[in-house]
Amino acid sequence: MRDLISDRKLINTTMWLLLIGVAFFGSVPLFVMIYYAFAVFMILRTAQSQFPKAVKASMIVAYIVLATLQTIFAANAVGAHHMNLLTAFFSRVFAAAIILLPLAVERSVVVNKKTDFYLPSIKEVATVSFEQLNNNKELISHSLAGIGKIKHTLSSDNLKETFEDLHRHSSTKYINNGSLTDEYFKLAQDSLTDPYIYIIISNTGSSASEIISLFTQKQYNHASLSFDTDLKTIISYNGGEKVYPPGLNAEMVEAFHKKDDASVLVYRLPTTFEQKQQILDKVKQINTDGSAYNLLGLVIKHSYRPNIMFCSQFVYQMLKLAGLTYFDKPAGDVRPTDFIKLDYYKKLEFCYEIKF
Repeated sequence: MRDLISDRKLINTTMWLLLIGVAFFGSVPLFVMIYYAFAVFMILRTAQSQFPKAVKASMIVAYIVLATLQTIFAANAVGAHHMNLLTAFFSRVFAAAIILLPLAVERSVVVNKKTDFYLPSIKEVATVSFEQLNNNKELISHSLAGIGKIKHTLSSDNLKETFEDLHRHSSTKYINNGSLTDEYFKLAQDSLTDPYIYIIISNTGSSASEIISLFTQKQYNHASLSFDTDLKTIISYNGGEKVYPPGLNAEMVEAFHKKDDASVLVYRLPTTFEQKQQILDKVKQINTDGSAYNLLGLVIKHSYRPNIMFCSQFVYQMLKLAGLTYFDKPAGDVRPTDFIKLDYYKKLEFCYEIKF
């Protein structure tokens, strides 16, 4: 026990000296090296923990994402030319302080799971079981292999495209009105005799979708509705492809092809003429009253106004309106993959997959 306390004091003292030294004298390459070295240490530490594999994988991905974001900050803040010394100093202090962020992630999991980690003593480190490392090597290798994908997703081009699009959104007022044409509603009306409503789950590869997938760990991050099997009447809440304002818009399957491995899954749900008419009438009302994409709702899971939604929230609300929901969940919590994952009673029928 004394060895453990002594080791903790030594590690804490060393850590503070390291942080102070890095804050005053660190260069961008040094910050980056420390970020990734600490991430690797936390990954190995997590691999030795008693958490379920799913929790381990999530924590490891979180460490990799943090290291990438830390690197981006260091490159843009520490390496930038500052107007005054005070700004430069606080940039360095902050860059040093966020070295400890992975510990906050670990602590959060420990508190939620009511379990605990401990820092091993020097003697315990020397007797680490290679069998344990071998048992977890697949998990570690898989997580480290994702670094390349994460770097691509969080590249400056992707981040720039995503942030430049933010000003087009509103989470408090309707900014999209009348984007669905009379021609669209005629096609939809003609499709009401089709005894199915179609749910489309897609992996579009857009910059925003790729960033969202880092945190949801889901391949498919967009949901749409269609009144016909050929998807001529496909609609959803989206960014409008910089043609229409973000909100309720018609979609084209071809526009989903933003990366080589983009794919679209099409399912159908049995319905009646009257139920489809209910949904179509509501779509007409939203198109007339106005809408907006609920970007803020992706985080807070709440809509400020009724017609401000995100894609899966919209699909679920339309199904609920017509009495077609087959799982119970707050609309703000619904994610695209829930329509497949939570289909416990096998209400959906798989139609086909589109690959590009």
